[in-house]
Amino acid sequence: MRIKSEKLTITAGFVLMAVFFLLGMKLAPASFADNEDALEETTYSSSDQNHFVTVFDGDIKKTVKTDAATVADVLERLNISLDPTDAVAPTLESAIDADNFYINIYRSHPILIYDGIHSQISHVTSYEPYTAVRSAGFTVYDDDTVTIATSTSFLETGATPTYQIHRGNGDTVTIEEDIDFTTETIRDYNIPSGSEEVRELGELGKVKKVYRIKRINGEETSSELISEEIIREPKARIVAIGTAIKNASPLTASMGRNRYTAKNLNGDYVERQETYYDLPMSGVMAFCGKSSYTVREDGAKVDDEGYILVAADLSRYPRCSIVETSLGLGKVYDTGTFATTNPEQFDLATDWTNRNGI
Repeated sequence: MRIKSEKLTITAGFVLMAVFFLLGMKLAPASFADNEDALEETTYSSSDQNHFVTVFDGDIKKTVKTDAATVADVLERLNISLDPTDAVAPTLESAIDADNFYINIYRSHPILIYDGIHSQISHVTSYEPYTAVRSAGFTVYDDDTVTIATSTSFLETGATPTYQIHRGNGDTVTIEEDIDFTTETIRDYNIPSGSEEVRELGELGKVKKVYRIKRINGEETSSELISEEIIREPKARIVAIGTAIKNASPLTASMGRNRYTAKNLNGDYVERQETYYDLPMSGVMAFCGKSSYTVREDGAKVDDEGYILVAADLSRYPRCSIVETSLGLGKVYDTGTFATTNPEQFDLATDWTNRNGI
């Protein structure tokens, strides 16, 4: 009986030891993950800023209790290195500010991208085709497709997967737009000088245009005009301007003189003679507050307001007065000896003789 009692006592002791061992394991803090790849930090601070941090690096999961301040600090203490093309979320600068903090590492991998025109090898972190090629800098629209195949050029790219972008045609949109009409002016000596009469109101034209629309995530990003068709031609607006000149043909370089009937500044009809000359005009521009002039497409010299530079009898047409010529409105800047023999003559400044743009 005594032997049996001793055996029961020994057995009870083993049971109690097993219970205490299991309770100790149960109550012990989990300092690292259950899987065999988990790493444990060897030193801890006594600070109350310790947090449990879990790092997911592909198939590897590592959990530590640490007082590291940032994501970068955690990875450095765990000796986890990153390639420049890898991605980390949250960012390396993010603060460790939660009791259970998670860090995800997205390792980059090479892919060959070809869009039918350009090709390049890029390192990306995503395996989703559209996201991968977009992160490599390629534009992929909603109607494009991306297929994946293994590169056949092993010597150049190894077993790099090839992402082929197949371009779609996009959506087409047809719209009608107005075509603005132009305004034409005609001279009419039967109405008062300087007055205007609208002879034709003008009419807008119409054009049909077809655009190709490209979208990304439903948002329109570009449009391309692929065709247009004139439905209705616009009709010009015609305005008659009263003029003091009667039946005058425009002065030309081949004319020696141009004669016509016109009104002078007093409103009286006179017989006018026009000639032209080709001299530098910079010396007379200051009389009317100007400093320069240009040569119009037809060769007439004009100021910055578009007035033709005119020489006239200053006693009848003072400097800076606006006059009508056969080439359009002019401004008197100059005079000449002709004024003594023909006070109604205009001499128009042109570039018809020297043709040097001056």
